[in-house]
Amino acid sequence: TKCESGCVCADGLYENLDGGCVPAEECPCEYGGLAYGRGEQIQTECEICTCKKGKWKCVQKTRCSSTCNLYGEGHITTFDGQRFVFDGNCEYILATDGCSVNRPISSFKIVTENVICGKSGVTCSRSISVYLGNLTIILRDETFAISGENPGVQYKVIKNALHLMFDIIIPGKYNMTLIWNKHMNFFIKISRETQETICGLCGNYNGNMKDDFETRSKYVASNELEFVNSWKENPLCGDVYFVVDPCSKNPYRKAWAEKTCSIINSQVFSACHNKVNRMPYYEACVRDSCGCDIGGDCQCMCDSIAVYAMACLEKGICIDWRTPEFCREF
Repeated sequence: TKCESGCVCADGLYENLDGGCVPAEECPCEYGGLAYGRGEQIQTECEICTCKKGKWKCVQKTRCSSTCNLYGEGHITTFDGQRFVFDGNCEYILATDGCSVNRPISSFKIVTENVICGKSGVTCSRSISVYLGNLTIILRDETFAISGENPGVQYKVIKNALHLMFDIIIPGKYNMTLIWNKHMNFFIKISRETQETICGLCGNYNGNMKDDFETRSKYVASNELEFVNSWKENPLCGDVYFVVDPCSKNPYRKAWAEKTCSIINSQVFSACHNKVNRMPYYEACVRDSCGCDIGGDCQCMCDSIAVYAMACLEKGICIDWRTPEFCREF
Protein backbone atom coordinates (compact mmCIF):
# COMPACT_ATOMS: atom_id res chain seq x y z
CA THR A 1 0.00 0.00 0.00
CA LYS A 2 2.97 2.32 0.41
CA CYS A 3 6.67 2.35 -0.38
CA GLU A 4 9.16 1.55 2.39
CA SER A 5 12.91 2.06 2.17
CA GLY A 6 15.15 -0.97 2.47
CA CYS A 7 16.46 -3.92 0.52
CA VAL A 8 14.60 -6.96 -0.74
CA CYS A 9 15.74 -10.15 -2.40
CA ALA A 10 14.83 -10.85 -6.00
CA ASP A 11 12.21 -13.49 -6.75
CA GLY A 12 13.41 -16.98 -5.83
CA LEU A 13 16.11 -15.70 -3.45
CA TYR A 14 16.01 -15.51 0.34
CA GLU A 15 17.88 -13.44 2.91
CA ASN A 16 20.45 -15.39 4.92
CA LEU A 17 21.79 -14.51 8.37
CA ASP A 18 24.55 -12.33 6.87
CA GLY A 19 22.06 -10.15 5.02
CA GLY A 20 22.85 -11.61 1.59
CA CYS A 21 20.39 -13.10 -0.90
CA VAL A 22 20.74 -16.80 -1.66
CA PRO A 23 18.66 -19.50 -3.40
CA ALA A 24 16.56 -21.78 -1.18
CA GLU A 25 19.15 -24.56 -1.45
CA GLU A 26 21.72 -22.33 0.29
CA CYS A 27 19.51 -21.25 3.21
CA PRO A 28 21.15 -21.88 6.62
CA CYS A 29 19.51 -23.62 9.57
CA GLU A 30 19.56 -22.39 13.15
CA TYR A 31 20.09 -24.36 16.36
CA GLY A 32 20.94 -22.99 19.79
CA GLY A 33 21.54 -19.51 18.38
CA LEU A 34 24.12 -20.75 15.87
CA ALA A 35 23.82 -20.92 12.07
CA TYR A 36 24.60 -24.08 10.12
CA GLY A 37 25.16 -24.19 6.36
CA ARG A 38 23.64 -26.51 3.78
CA GLY A 39 24.55 -30.13 4.42
CA GLU A 40 25.92 -29.52 7.92
CA GLN A 41 24.82 -32.00 10.58
CA ILE A 42 24.07 -32.01 14.29
CA GLN A 43 23.63 -35.18 16.31
CA THR A 44 21.71 -36.15 19.40
CA GLU A 45 21.89 -39.56 21.04
CA CYS A 46 18.92 -40.71 18.94
CA GLU A 47 18.90 -38.58 15.77
CA ILE A 48 21.13 -37.24 13.01
CA CYS A 49 19.80 -33.95 11.61
CA THR A 50 20.99 -32.45 8.30
CA CYS A 51 20.42 -28.86 7.16
CA LYS A 52 18.39 -28.76 3.92
CA LYS A 53 16.79 -25.64 2.44
CA GLY A 54 16.76 -23.86 5.79
CA LYS A 55 15.10 -26.71 7.67
CA TRP A 56 16.43 -29.64 9.67
CA LYS A 57 15.75 -33.08 8.22
CA CYS A 58 16.20 -35.65 10.99
CA VAL A 59 16.76 -39.38 10.74
CA GLN A 60 16.41 -41.76 13.67
CA LYS A 61 19.61 -43.64 14.52
CA THR A 62 19.43 -47.41 14.30
CA ARG A 63 20.64 -47.67 17.89
CA CYS A 64 19.45 -45.04 20.35
CA SER A 65 21.32 -44.58 23.63
CA SER A 66 20.83 -42.55 26.78
CA THR A 67 23.15 -41.58 29.63
CA CYS A 68 22.70 -41.48 33.39
CA ASN A 69 25.18 -39.28 35.28
CA LEU A 70 26.19 -39.64 38.91
CA TYR A 71 28.63 -36.90 39.85
CA GLY A 72 30.01 -34.93 42.76
CA GLU A 73 28.26 -35.23 46.09
CA GLY A 74 25.16 -37.12 44.99
CA HIS A 75 24.03 -35.26 41.85
CA ILE A 76 22.13 -37.51 39.45
CA THR A 77 20.72 -36.91 35.97
CA THR A 78 18.52 -39.85 35.00
CA PHE A 79 18.32 -41.55 31.60
CA ASP A 80 15.26 -39.41 30.85
CA GLY A 81 16.87 -36.14 32.03
CA GLN A 82 15.43 -35.72 35.54
CA ARG A 83 17.88 -34.03 37.98
CA PHE A 84 18.08 -34.40 41.75
CA VAL A 85 20.55 -34.43 44.66
CA PHE A 86 20.77 -36.86 47.55
CA ASP A 87 23.07 -37.30 50.55
CA GLY A 88 22.84 -40.87 51.75
CA ASN A 89 25.51 -42.89 53.53
CA CYS A 90 24.60 -46.30 52.14
CA GLU A 91 24.68 -48.53 49.05
CA TYR A 92 22.08 -47.63 46.42
CA ILE A 93 21.00 -49.33 43.19
CA LEU A 94 21.79 -46.98 40.31
CA ALA A 95 20.38 -49.16 37.54
CA THR A 96 19.18 -52.72 37.08
CA ASP A 97 16.82 -54.64 34.84
CA GLY A 98 14.32 -57.37 35.63
CA CYS A 99 12.06 -54.76 37.23
CA SER A 100 8.74 -55.93 35.82
CA VAL A 101 6.59 -58.31 37.81
CA ASN A 102 6.37 -60.62 34.80
CA ARG A 103 10.16 -60.86 34.27
CA PRO A 104 11.94 -60.43 37.61
CA ILE A 105 15.27 -61.91 36.41
CA SER A 106 18.13 -59.38 36.34
CA SER A 107 21.01 -59.55 33.83
CA PHE A 108 22.86 -56.56 35.32
CA LYS A 109 22.91 -54.43 38.45
CA ILE A 110 25.00 -51.32 39.16
CA VAL A 111 25.37 -50.22 42.78
CA THR A 112 26.97 -47.07 44.20
CA GLU A 113 28.34 -46.87 47.74
CA ASN A 114 28.48 -43.43 49.34
CA VAL A 115 30.75 -42.28 52.14
CA ILE A 116 30.86 -39.07 54.17
CA CYS A 117 33.47 -36.68 52.80
CA GLY A 118 32.91 -33.44 54.66
CA LYS A 119 32.12 -32.03 58.10
CA SER A 120 28.73 -30.86 56.80
CA GLY A 121 27.68 -34.46 56.20
CA VAL A 122 27.67 -34.46 52.40
CA THR A 123 28.51 -37.72 50.66
CA CYS A 124 30.59 -38.66 47.65
CA SER A 125 30.31 -41.65 45.36
CA ARG A 126 33.54 -43.54 46.02
CA SER A 127 32.79 -47.12 45.09
CA ILE A 128 30.82 -48.65 42.20
CA SER A 129 29.93 -52.33 41.93
CA VAL A 130 28.77 -53.82 38.62
CA TYR A 131 27.11 -57.24 38.82
CA LEU A 132 26.70 -59.21 35.58
CA GLY A 133 25.52 -62.63 36.68
CA ASN A 134 28.59 -64.38 38.11
CA LEU A 135 30.89 -61.61 36.80
CA THR A 136 31.58 -58.70 39.18
CA ILE A 137 33.50 -55.48 38.51
CA ILE A 138 34.40 -53.30 41.51
CA LEU A 139 35.59 -49.70 40.99
CA ARG A 140 37.28 -48.34 44.10
CA ASP A 141 40.35 -46.34 45.20
CA GLU A 142 41.14 -45.15 41.64
CA THR A 143 41.43 -48.73 40.33
CA PHE A 144 39.24 -51.73 39.55
CA ALA A 145 39.01 -55.45 40.27
CA ILE A 146 37.23 -58.15 38.28
CA SER A 147 36.12 -61.46 39.74
CA GLY A 148 34.13 -64.42 38.47
CA GLU A 149 33.13 -64.98 34.86
CA ASN A 150 30.09 -64.93 32.62
CA PRO A 151 30.51 -66.41 29.11
CA GLY A 152 27.31 -64.63 28.07
CA VAL A 153 28.83 -61.18 28.61
CA GLN A 154 31.50 -59.47 26.51
CA TYR A 155 33.52 -56.63 28.03
CA LYS A 156 36.56 -54.49 27.29
CA VAL A 157 38.50 -52.16 29.62
CA ILE A 158 39.92 -48.90 28.22
CA LYS A 159 42.23 -46.67 30.28
CA ASN A 160 43.41 -43.10 29.73
CA ALA A 161 44.94 -40.39 31.93
CA LEU A 162 41.60 -39.30 33.39
CA HIS A 163 39.14 -42.15 33.01
CA LEU A 164 38.51 -45.87 33.23
CA MET A 165 35.98 -47.02 30.61
CA PHE A 166 34.20 -50.33 30.33
CA ASP A 167 32.44 -51.40 27.13
CA ILE A 168 29.97 -54.14 28.04
CA ILE A 169 27.76 -56.13 25.66
CA ILE A 170 24.97 -58.38 26.84
CA PRO A 171 24.05 -59.95 23.46
CA GLY A 172 20.48 -59.40 22.38
CA LYS A 173 19.84 -57.01 25.29
CA TYR A 174 22.24 -54.13 26.00
CA ASN A 175 25.32 -52.27 24.86
CA MET A 176 26.73 -50.31 27.83
CA THR A 177 29.63 -47.94 28.26
CA LEU A 178 30.59 -47.16 31.85
CA ILE A 179 32.89 -44.16 32.37
CA TRP A 180 34.50 -43.45 35.76
CA ASN A 181 36.90 -40.57 36.46
CA LYS A 182 38.46 -42.57 39.34
CA HIS A 183 36.93 -40.16 41.85
CA MET A 184 33.31 -39.09 42.17
CA ASN A 185 31.96 -38.99 38.61
CA PHE A 186 30.33 -42.00 36.97
CA PHE A 187 28.41 -42.22 33.69
CA ILE A 188 26.25 -45.07 32.39
CA LYS A 189 25.57 -44.88 28.65
CA ILE A 190 23.22 -47.59 27.52
CA SER A 191 21.43 -48.68 24.35
CA ARG A 192 19.06 -51.60 24.43
CA GLU A 193 17.79 -53.99 21.82
CA THR A 194 14.65 -54.88 23.78
CA GLN A 195 12.11 -52.82 25.69
CA GLU A 196 13.23 -54.46 28.94
CA THR A 197 12.23 -52.32 31.93
CA ILE A 198 15.09 -50.58 33.77
CA CYS A 199 14.80 -49.16 37.28
CA GLY A 200 16.86 -47.63 40.10
CA LEU A 201 18.12 -44.14 40.90
CA CYS A 202 18.78 -43.63 37.15
CA GLY A 203 15.03 -43.84 36.51
CA ASN A 204 12.92 -46.13 34.36
CA TYR A 205 14.28 -45.04 30.92
CA ASN A 206 10.87 -44.76 29.24
CA GLY A 207 11.34 -41.31 27.69
CA ASN A 208 9.22 -39.55 30.33
CA MET A 209 11.09 -37.74 33.11
CA LYS A 210 7.86 -37.05 35.05
CA ASP A 211 7.62 -40.62 36.35
CA ASP A 212 11.34 -41.13 37.03
CA PHE A 213 10.83 -41.21 40.81
CA GLU A 214 9.36 -44.70 40.58
CA THR A 215 10.15 -46.62 43.77
CA ARG A 216 11.11 -50.24 44.19
CA SER A 217 7.44 -50.86 45.10
CA LYS A 218 6.29 -49.61 41.67
CA TYR A 219 4.65 -46.32 42.62
CA VAL A 220 5.85 -42.80 41.83
CA ALA A 221 7.21 -41.18 45.01
CA SER A 222 6.01 -37.72 46.03
CA ASN A 223 9.59 -36.49 46.49
CA GLU A 224 13.14 -37.54 45.68
CA LEU A 225 14.06 -38.56 49.25
CA GLU A 226 11.25 -41.12 49.41
CA PHE A 227 12.42 -42.35 46.00
CA VAL A 228 16.10 -42.54 47.03
CA ASN A 229 15.34 -44.39 50.27
CA SER A 230 13.42 -47.06 48.36
CA TRP A 231 16.54 -47.98 46.36
CA LYS A 232 18.83 -48.74 49.30
CA GLU A 233 20.70 -51.98 48.68
CA ASN A 234 21.07 -52.59 52.41
CA PRO A 235 17.73 -52.17 54.24
CA LEU A 236 19.60 -51.72 57.55
CA CYS A 237 20.94 -48.29 56.45
CA GLY A 238 19.14 -45.29 57.86
CA ASP A 239 16.76 -43.29 55.68
CA VAL A 240 17.66 -39.85 54.33
CA TYR A 241 15.29 -37.19 55.69
CA PHE A 242 16.78 -33.95 54.36
CA VAL A 243 19.34 -32.70 51.84
CA VAL A 244 22.23 -30.72 53.32
CA ASP A 245 23.07 -27.30 51.82
CA PRO A 246 26.88 -27.21 52.25
CA CYS A 247 27.14 -23.48 51.50
CA SER A 248 24.81 -22.72 54.42
CA LYS A 249 26.88 -24.97 56.67
CA ASN A 250 30.16 -23.50 55.42
CA PRO A 251 29.37 -19.88 54.44
CA TYR A 252 33.07 -18.96 54.60
CA ARG A 253 33.65 -21.19 51.54
CA LYS A 254 30.88 -19.78 49.36
CA ALA A 255 32.79 -16.83 47.87
CA TRP A 256 35.72 -19.11 46.93
CA ALA A 257 33.34 -21.68 45.44
CA GLU A 258 31.50 -19.10 43.34
CA LYS A 259 34.75 -17.58 42.10
CA THR A 260 36.41 -20.83 41.07
CA CYS A 261 33.25 -22.31 39.52
CA SER A 262 32.64 -19.13 37.48
CA ILE A 263 34.85 -20.59 34.73
CA ILE A 264 31.67 -22.43 33.62
CA ASN A 265 30.02 -19.04 32.96
CA SER A 266 33.13 -17.51 31.38
CA GLN A 267 34.39 -17.09 27.82
CA VAL A 268 36.31 -20.35 28.19
CA PHE A 269 33.04 -22.26 27.76
CA SER A 270 31.25 -19.69 25.59
CA ALA A 271 31.12 -22.00 22.55
CA CYS A 272 29.03 -24.42 24.62
CA HIS A 273 26.64 -22.01 26.31
CA ASN A 274 24.11 -22.20 23.47
CA LYS A 275 24.27 -25.99 23.36
CA VAL A 276 24.11 -27.02 27.04
CA ASN A 277 22.37 -25.09 29.83
CA ARG A 278 25.24 -24.19 32.15
CA MET A 279 23.34 -23.12 35.28
CA PRO A 280 22.63 -26.60 36.78
CA TYR A 281 26.33 -27.44 36.38
CA TYR A 282 27.47 -24.14 37.91
CA GLU A 283 25.12 -24.56 40.89
CA ALA A 284 26.31 -28.16 41.41
CA CYS A 285 29.93 -26.99 41.27
CA VAL A 286 29.34 -24.31 43.93
CA ARG A 287 27.48 -26.77 46.15
CA ASP A 288 30.21 -29.41 45.94
CA SER A 289 33.04 -26.92 46.40
CA CYS A 290 31.38 -25.69 49.60
CA GLY A 291 30.89 -29.25 50.82
CA CYS A 292 34.36 -30.77 50.40
CA ASP A 293 35.80 -29.20 53.52
CA ILE A 294 38.14 -31.99 54.66
CA GLY A 295 40.74 -31.91 51.91
CA GLY A 296 40.10 -32.64 48.26
CA ASP A 297 38.20 -29.39 47.78
CA CYS A 298 39.98 -28.61 44.51
CA GLN A 299 39.29 -32.14 43.27
CA CYS A 300 35.56 -31.68 44.00
CA MET A 301 35.54 -28.41 42.09
CA CYS A 302 37.46 -29.85 39.12
CA ASP A 303 35.21 -32.91 38.96
CA SER A 304 32.13 -30.67 38.75
CA ILE A 305 33.57 -28.58 35.94
CA ALA A 306 34.60 -31.75 34.10
CA VAL A 307 30.96 -32.90 34.03
CA TYR A 308 29.97 -29.73 32.13
CA ALA A 309 32.92 -30.20 29.78
CA MET A 310 31.76 -33.75 29.06
CA ALA A 311 28.19 -32.57 28.40
CA CYS A 312 29.65 -30.07 25.90
CA LEU A 313 31.70 -32.81 24.25
CA GLU A 314 28.55 -34.90 23.75
CA LYS A 315 27.19 -31.96 21.72
CA GLY A 316 30.37 -31.86 19.61
CA ILE A 317 32.03 -28.95 21.47
CA CYS A 318 35.50 -29.76 22.79
CA ILE A 319 36.67 -27.25 25.42
CA ASP A 320 40.35 -27.09 26.37
CA TRP A 321 39.81 -25.78 29.89
CA ARG A 322 42.50 -27.44 32.01
CA THR A 323 45.82 -25.65 32.50
CA PRO A 324 48.96 -26.47 34.51
CA GLU A 325 47.70 -24.06 37.20
CA PHE A 326 43.99 -24.99 37.07
CA CYS A 327 42.73 -28.57 37.38
CA ARG A 328 45.77 -29.97 35.58
CA GLU A 329 45.81 -33.56 34.40
CA PHE A 330 47.84 -35.77 36.69
